[in-house]
Amino acid sequence: MLNYLWGIMILTGMLWGVANNNLEVVTQSLLESAGEAVTLSLTMIGIMSFWNGILEVGNRAGLIAWLAGKLNPVLSFLFPELERDHPARLPIAVNIVANMLGLGMAATPAGLEAMKLLQQERPPGCDLHRATDPMCTFLIINISSLQLVPVSMIAYRNQYGSADPAAILGLALLATSCSTLVAVIFCKLMGARRRAAKR
Repeated sequence: MLNYLWGIMILTGMLWGVANNNLEVVTQSLLESAGEAVTLSLTMIGIMSFWNGILEVGNRAGLIAWLAGKLNPVLSFLFPELERDHPARLPIAVNIVANMLGLGMAATPAGLEAMKLLQQERPPGCDLHRATDPMCTFLIINISSLQLVPVSMIAYRNQYGSADPAAILGLALLATSCSTLVAVIFCKLMGARRRAAKR
Protein backbone atom coordinates (compact mmCIF):
# COMPACT_ATOMS: atom_id res chain seq x y z
CA MET A 1 0.00 0.00 0.00
CA LEU A 2 2.79 2.43 0.92
CA ASN A 3 4.48 1.74 -2.43
CA TYR A 4 1.33 2.89 -4.20
CA LEU A 5 1.07 6.02 -2.04
CA TRP A 6 4.70 6.99 -2.66
CA GLY A 7 4.31 6.26 -6.38
CA ILE A 8 1.19 8.46 -6.58
CA MET A 9 2.91 11.31 -4.71
CA ILE A 10 6.00 11.18 -6.94
CA LEU A 11 3.89 10.99 -10.10
CA THR A 12 1.69 13.87 -8.93
CA GLY A 13 4.78 16.00 -8.24
CA MET A 14 6.19 15.26 -11.69
CA LEU A 15 2.88 16.03 -13.42
CA TRP A 16 2.57 19.25 -11.43
CA GLY A 17 6.09 20.22 -12.54
CA VAL A 18 5.21 19.54 -16.19
CA ALA A 19 1.92 21.46 -15.90
CA ASN A 20 3.71 24.48 -14.41
CA ASN A 21 6.74 24.33 -16.69
CA ASN A 22 9.02 23.45 -13.75
CA LEU A 23 10.13 19.94 -14.72
CA GLU A 24 13.78 20.95 -14.45
CA VAL A 25 13.28 22.06 -10.81
CA VAL A 26 11.42 18.81 -10.00
CA THR A 27 14.22 16.73 -11.56
CA GLN A 28 16.87 18.65 -9.61
CA SER A 29 14.91 18.18 -6.38
CA LEU A 30 14.57 14.45 -7.03
CA LEU A 31 18.31 14.07 -7.52
CA GLU A 32 19.16 16.13 -4.41
CA SER A 33 16.61 14.22 -2.31
CA ALA A 34 18.00 10.89 -3.50
CA GLY A 35 21.49 11.96 -2.41
CA GLU A 36 20.20 13.09 0.99
CA ALA A 37 18.31 9.80 1.41
CA VAL A 38 21.48 7.77 0.80
CA THR A 39 23.49 9.92 3.26
CA LEU A 40 20.77 9.68 5.91
CA SER A 41 20.45 5.92 5.38
CA LEU A 42 24.18 5.44 5.95
CA THR A 43 23.99 7.51 9.15
CA MET A 44 20.99 5.55 10.44
CA ILE A 45 22.56 2.19 9.50
CA GLY A 46 25.56 3.06 11.65
CA ILE A 47 23.42 4.13 14.61
CA MET A 48 21.06 1.16 14.34
CA SER A 49 23.97 -1.29 13.96
CA PHE A 50 25.56 0.13 17.09
CA TRP A 51 22.39 -0.05 19.19
CA ASN A 52 21.39 -3.46 17.84
CA GLY A 53 24.85 -4.64 18.87
CA ILE A 54 24.36 -3.15 22.34
CA LEU A 55 20.99 -4.91 22.61
CA GLU A 56 22.55 -8.23 21.53
CA VAL A 57 25.39 -7.86 24.05
CA GLY A 58 22.83 -7.02 26.73
CA ASN A 59 20.78 -10.04 25.74
CA ARG A 60 23.74 -12.42 25.93
CA ALA A 61 24.89 -10.90 29.23
CA GLY A 62 21.44 -11.41 30.74
CA LEU A 63 20.72 -7.68 31.01
CA ILE A 64 17.61 -7.89 28.83
CA ALA A 65 16.21 -10.75 30.94
CA TRP A 66 16.98 -8.68 34.06
CA LEU A 67 15.19 -5.65 32.61
CA ALA A 68 12.27 -7.85 31.61
CA GLY A 69 12.10 -9.04 35.21
CA LYS A 70 12.05 -5.43 36.41
CA LEU A 71 9.22 -4.72 33.97
CA ASN A 72 7.12 -7.61 35.32
CA PRO A 73 4.83 -5.36 37.42
CA VAL A 74 4.26 -3.09 34.40
CA LEU A 75 3.65 -6.07 32.10
CA SER A 76 1.26 -7.63 34.63
CA PHE A 77 -0.69 -4.37 34.74
CA LEU A 78 -0.75 -3.93 30.96
CA PHE A 79 -1.30 -7.60 30.10
CA PRO A 80 -3.26 -9.23 32.95
CA GLU A 81 -4.24 -12.07 30.59
CA LEU A 82 -0.62 -13.23 30.20
CA GLU A 83 0.87 -15.57 32.80
CA ARG A 84 4.25 -14.59 34.29
CA ASP A 85 5.93 -17.40 32.35
CA HIS A 86 4.22 -16.58 29.04
CA PRO A 87 6.84 -16.71 26.22
CA ALA A 88 5.65 -13.40 24.73
CA ARG A 89 6.57 -11.40 27.84
CA LEU A 90 10.31 -11.32 27.07
CA PRO A 91 10.00 -9.97 23.49
CA ILE A 92 7.36 -7.50 24.71
CA ALA A 93 9.81 -6.27 27.36
CA VAL A 94 12.65 -6.03 24.81
CA ASN A 95 10.37 -4.06 22.49
CA ILE A 96 9.38 -1.64 25.25
CA VAL A 97 13.00 -1.12 26.35
CA ALA A 98 14.17 -0.52 22.77
CA ASN A 99 11.35 1.96 22.19
CA MET A 100 12.21 3.77 25.44
CA LEU A 101 15.71 4.25 24.03
CA GLY A 102 14.18 5.65 20.83
CA LEU A 103 15.27 2.66 18.76
CA GLY A 104 12.04 1.94 16.92
CA MET A 105 13.82 0.05 14.14
CA ALA A 106 15.73 -2.09 16.64
CA ALA A 107 12.46 -2.77 18.48
CA THR A 108 10.75 -4.19 15.39
CA PRO A 109 12.15 -7.77 15.47
CA ALA A 110 11.13 -8.18 19.13
CA GLY A 111 7.71 -6.72 18.34
CA LEU A 112 7.16 -9.17 15.49
CA GLU A 113 8.26 -12.07 17.68
CA ALA A 114 5.88 -10.96 20.44
CA MET A 115 2.95 -10.74 18.02
CA LYS A 116 3.79 -14.18 16.62
CA LEU A 117 3.80 -15.70 20.12
CA LEU A 118 0.58 -13.90 21.07
CA GLN A 119 -1.02 -15.28 17.90
CA GLN A 120 0.08 -18.82 18.73
CA GLU A 121 -1.09 -18.65 22.34
CA ARG A 122 -4.68 -17.68 21.63
CA PRO A 123 -7.32 -19.01 24.03
CA PRO A 124 -9.43 -21.93 22.73
CA GLY A 125 -12.32 -20.97 20.48
CA CYS A 126 -10.85 -17.54 19.69
CA ASP A 127 -11.45 -16.15 16.19
CA LEU A 128 -8.13 -16.40 14.31
CA HIS A 129 -8.95 -13.29 12.24
CA ARG A 130 -9.54 -11.05 15.24
CA ALA A 131 -6.83 -9.54 17.42
CA THR A 132 -6.94 -10.48 21.10
CA ASP A 133 -6.85 -7.92 23.92
CA PRO A 134 -3.11 -8.47 24.57
CA MET A 135 -2.38 -8.05 20.85
CA CYS A 136 -4.34 -4.78 20.69
CA THR A 137 -2.73 -3.49 23.89
CA PHE A 138 0.77 -4.35 22.67
CA LEU A 139 0.18 -2.69 19.30
CA ILE A 140 -1.12 0.52 20.87
CA ILE A 141 1.68 0.65 23.48
CA ASN A 142 4.21 0.03 20.70
CA ILE A 143 2.77 2.84 18.57
CA SER A 144 2.57 5.34 21.46
CA SER A 145 6.21 4.45 22.24
CA LEU A 146 7.36 6.11 25.48
CA GLN A 147 10.86 7.46 24.70
CA LEU A 148 13.39 8.47 27.32
CA VAL A 149 16.13 9.07 24.74
CA PRO A 150 14.90 9.59 21.14
CA VAL A 151 18.14 8.41 19.52
CA SER A 152 16.73 8.27 15.98
CA MET A 153 15.32 11.80 16.16
CA ILE A 154 18.58 13.15 17.58
CA ALA A 155 20.43 11.46 14.70
CA TYR A 156 18.06 13.02 12.14
CA ARG A 157 18.53 16.48 13.68
CA ASN A 158 22.29 16.04 13.74
CA GLN A 159 22.29 14.92 10.11
CA TYR A 160 20.46 18.07 9.05
CA GLY A 161 22.79 20.43 10.93
CA SER A 162 20.85 21.24 14.10
CA ALA A 163 22.83 23.46 16.49
CA ASP A 164 21.54 21.39 19.44
CA PRO A 165 20.27 17.98 18.30
CA ALA A 166 19.44 16.86 21.86
CA ALA A 167 17.26 19.92 22.59
CA ILE A 168 14.14 17.82 21.96
CA LEU A 169 14.77 15.45 24.90
CA GLY A 170 12.33 17.13 27.30
CA LEU A 171 9.60 17.70 24.73
CA ALA A 172 9.93 14.17 23.34
CA LEU A 173 9.61 12.71 26.84
CA LEU A 174 6.56 14.88 27.56
CA ALA A 175 4.85 14.05 24.24
CA THR A 176 5.51 10.31 24.39
CA SER A 177 4.53 10.15 28.09
CA CYS A 178 1.18 11.76 27.22
CA SER A 179 0.63 9.46 24.23
CA THR A 180 1.51 6.36 26.28
CA LEU A 181 -0.75 7.44 29.16
CA VAL A 182 -3.65 7.96 26.75
CA ALA A 183 -2.89 4.57 25.14
CA VAL A 184 -2.93 2.77 28.50
CA ILE A 185 -6.19 4.46 29.56
CA PHE A 186 -7.79 3.61 26.20
CA CYS A 187 -6.70 -0.05 26.41
CA LYS A 188 -8.01 -0.41 29.96
CA LEU A 189 -11.35 1.21 29.10
CA MET A 190 -11.83 -0.92 25.99
CA GLY A 191 -10.84 -4.08 27.86
CA ALA A 192 -13.36 -3.33 30.61
CA ARG A 193 -16.02 -2.59 28.01
CA ARG A 194 -15.41 -5.91 26.21
CA ARG A 195 -15.50 -7.86 29.47
CA ALA A 196 -18.75 -6.15 30.46
CA ALA A 197 -20.27 -7.01 27.04
CA LYS A 198 -19.41 -10.70 27.51
CA ARG A 199 -21.32 -10.92 30.79
